[in-house]
Amino acid sequence: MTQIIPATETASPRIHVLHENDEWVVPLRAAFAERDAPFTEWFLDTGGLDLRAAPPPGVFYNRMSASSHTRGHRYAPEFTGAVLAWLERHGRRVVNGSRALQLEISKVAQYEALAAFGVPVPDTLAVVGRGQIAQAARSLGFPLILKHNRAGKGLGVQLFHDAQSLAAYIESDTFEEPLDGITLVQRYIAAPEPYITRLEFVGGRFLYAVRVDTSAGFELCPADVCAVPVDGNTPAPASAAEKFRIDPDFDTPLIPLLEKVIAANGIEIAGIEVIRDAQGRLYAYDINTNTNYNPDAEAKAGIHGMRAIAGYLHDLLD
Repeated sequence: MTQIIPATETASPRIHVLHENDEWVVPLRAAFAERDAPFTEWFLDTGGLDLRAAPPPGVFYNRMSASSHTRGHRYAPEFTGAVLAWLERHGRRVVNGSRALQLEISKVAQYEALAAFGVPVPDTLAVVGRGQIAQAARSLGFPLILKHNRAGKGLGVQLFHDAQSLAAYIESDTFEEPLDGITLVQRYIAAPEPYITRLEFVGGRFLYAVRVDTSAGFELCPADVCAVPVDGNTPAPASAAEKFRIDPDFDTPLIPLLEKVIAANGIEIAGIEVIRDAQGRLYAYDINTNTNYNPDAEAKAGIHGMRAIAGYLHDLLD
């Protein structure tokens, strides 16, 4: 349980990391240690918050995840939302604040934020109720993907090529109910080569692009399309081939637009996933405000996202 400690006269400013998954913070701890940066972790699964008190001084970094409920932390995002409202009311410096959290837990909010700046997104219908999916699919056409609005980890992602396989899945016991009740029916973007690209941003600026091989699917994929069950069936196990590779030559006119999107939505650290179709058009389909990095790919490229984050936060603290 996290008991939020109010400010005291003797408290020195620190970096405060808000999260609900110890495993994901391990490389960030190491990066802070390299810089001798003072930091504290707030594990926001359960806890208490005294609204009569003021927050401690420092810089607050929100790393809450949309997939927290899969680790038994069902209300961690809601608790984090309360903590962020408290911090922002008191004027504390928050990295990835309330609006960032809103986008983290809603793909509909992500798509609307992207579309507001002219960033192409896949055609999508949002429906509530299992019985509404087939009608939305008829309107959109096949092939299509189902996914959860509040997801993370590719939750609820299924690829369907026809109405028959979709109907069988909807009527089956294997149908996955979305946490917030909203299922997205989305046009499937068929890439000519089996990969997607994840664009990493730190401090609101583009850091690097990582190419993610989607040919066989794999566990802990940072992209929805990487391990997509086809027509309700689980994909084959992942191969041992290299899955992540930093692409130093990746470039697209969308990068400045994406920097504007995250700036307009109070996001300073994010990973945005994009995919290119057979005609060469690039679509953005996911904004991750709780971003993680592949250590093997970074080691080969000599670039480190968590070190960049630690440096950015330490500079803000100074």
